[in-house]
Amino acid sequence: MFDGDLDLTSVVDAHYGDVFRFALSLARTESDACDLTQEAFWRLADKGRQIRDTRRVKSWLFTTVHREFLHRRRRDTRHPTEDLETAAPELPVIQPEMVERLDGAAALAALSRVEEVFRPPLALFYLEDYSYAEIAEILGIPIGTVMSRLSRGKARLHQLLSDGALVARPPGASVLRFPSRAA
Repeated sequence: MFDGDLDLTSVVDAHYGDVFRFALSLARTESDACDLTQEAFWRLADKGRQIRDTRRVKSWLFTTVHREFLHRRRRDTRHPTEDLETAAPELPVIQPEMVERLDGAAALAALSRVEEVFRPPLALFYLEDYSYAEIAEILGIPIGTVMSRLSRGKARLHQLLSDGALVARPPGASVLRFPSRAA
């Protein structure tokens, strides 16, 4: 891992407090600041040999913390977390028999049966984790069209999965089953 001219222990001793305070100013929670700080020093241990001017280690660490913070914030914006109790009214109602027969292969089979115009935005959003803006750029269509196609495509996908239109499974595909709650 670390095989540069830097003594990692000395770098941690010299800069840990400053890096942690910077991370705390960005993240505003101690646990997130600890994660950011740990990530920065792990990357230093992994990629420290790439630093040409050892006097710039502190700024390299600050840049790494800042970039990781921005990366996590973008990820959280794309995939926000919400308290389950708060989100419960918005969750779809899924019938128990649907859960027993739904698996990854069935979901991909349903996606392949969605109309061609809806398939690329759905695949880019759910399988490749692209944002609306990125999908619009990739497909060369306005962002409003992306949003519309995702909405209609999700509705069609839900309809296919709910109606039981996918009876045939590929050979060897297993069904995800959950134990019943028998008393």
